[in-house]
Amino acid sequence: MDQKSTSDRIKHSLHFQNGAFRNLSVTPMKPENVTYIDMLKRSLNRPSDVKPGFPLPVVKTDLHTLKADAPTIVWFGHSSYFIKVHDFTILVDPVFSGSAAPFSFMIKAFPGTNTYRASDMPEIDMLIITHNHYDHLDKKTLAQLSGKVKSVYTPLGVAKDLIDAFSADIITEMDWWESNQVQDEINITATPARHFSGRGLKRGGSLWASFVLRIFGYNLFLGGDSGYDSHFKEIGNKYGPFDLVILENGQYNEYWPYIHMMPEETVEAAIDLQAKALLPVHWGKFALSVHPWNESPERVTRAAAEKHLLVTTPKIGQPVIVGSNYPQDAWWRI
Repeated sequence: MDQKSTSDRIKHSLHFQNGAFRNLSVTPMKPENVTYIDMLKRSLNRPSDVKPGFPLPVVKTDLHTLKADAPTIVWFGHSSYFIKVHDFTILVDPVFSGSAAPFSFMIKAFPGTNTYRASDMPEIDMLIITHNHYDHLDKKTLAQLSGKVKSVYTPLGVAKDLIDAFSADIITEMDWWESNQVQDEINITATPARHFSGRGLKRGGSLWASFVLRIFGYNLFLGGDSGYDSHFKEIGNKYGPFDLVILENGQYNEYWPYIHMMPEETVEAAIDLQAKALLPVHWGKFALSVHPWNESPERVTRAAAEKHLLVTTPKIGQPVIVGSNYPQDAWWRI
């Protein structure tokens, strides 16, 4: 990664206009009839059930010895997960510091959910960072992983938030629709998402993305954060069907309906993508909205059943094996 070439690529990106990255569709941060005062009042009056009052169940899987003839996914809560296929390892949006905010006392992990740490990770062949929000790009965690990571793939402009942890020569920044051949049987493509970026007051300085991962004959979709829109159907038509799609399903709110999906929209997105199975993430570890902590899995599983879509709901740390093992216990009803 070269800083000058990155700057030039950003300026010439079709998705960069007037000093900021833009979504494919016009994407307001809120509906017209909602004020920022309304949003602030709502966030300051959250019900107590946005967080569980007890430790959540966690399965401790030894990632160093994990066997993976088919893609095997281990979810760590929220949007952090590990993928292994044969001996190739992938880590997506790891947040192991116990907080999803600029200060450790803010947005703390639910009781019991911060079980996995950087020290539990084996050597990582590919680290994927979908965008630079604090609940996806955790600098404390990345600093602890720096000696274990062989390569990093991320959207355009995100590298500036990574260079404290990783050398520039292992970071590949990608615009939407760009592909990279990682190995003979591993290809990654950055695809659109309907979201935004920013770690402070300025938004849109770097891109956000989803990713298509073709690996050893399997086809996976790694969704990152996204509101619902027509891009899911476009991605499905270009790259589907998918053996498994991993999509956000939590931290939604009618006050920000364009940048996150309601659970029923998550199911529609999976169908648009031509998914054989859905793994819902972006829940189970942090409270970033006002809905009950366990509402999103109830709603998404109900909507998926109505559409005859296979959905898997593992406990944190419980392996999902594409094609053969899809945990479906309603463990959140404890």
